[in-house]
Amino acid sequence: MPIPPKQMEGKINKVVGAWETLRADKSFAGMTLTQFKNKVRGSLDTRTTIDTLESQLTAARSARDDADKASNDAILLAVNAVKGDDAEGEDGELYEAMGYVRKSERKSGLTRKTNGETNGEPKPPA
Repeated sequence: MPIPPKQMEGKINKVVGAWETLRADKSFAGMTLTQFKNKVRGSLDTRTTIDTLESQLTAARSARDDADKASNDAILLAVNAVKGDDAEGEDGELYEAMGYVRKSERKSGLTRKTNGETNGEPKPPA
C-alpha cells in the first residue's frame, strides 16, 4: 500500500535528519548520505513545485475574482443603460436577450394562499 504524500515527506525528512545527526559518515545500502539525498531530491523538488503552483493558483483565483467584480460593474452599467434607453427599455428584446425578464412578462409576486384562513383570521370552527 503506497504511503500518502504528506506522510512520505515527513518520512524522508525524518530519515535524512536521523542519518545526518547520528551516522553522517556511514554508508547504507551502498549509498552515502549525499547519494541518498540526491536520490530523494526528486520527491522534495516536486513538492516544492506543487507548493509554488498552488500559490500561483490561489493568486490567479484572487485576480479572477477581482476582474469579475469589475466585469459585473460593467455589465450592470450596460444593462442599466439599456433599461434607461428610450428605444430599448425594460420591455425590449435586447434586455431579454441579455438574460433579464421583460417588465411585461414579470409576475406580480402576489399570491393568495388558501390555508383555511380568511383575511388573515382563522376560520371559525364549524
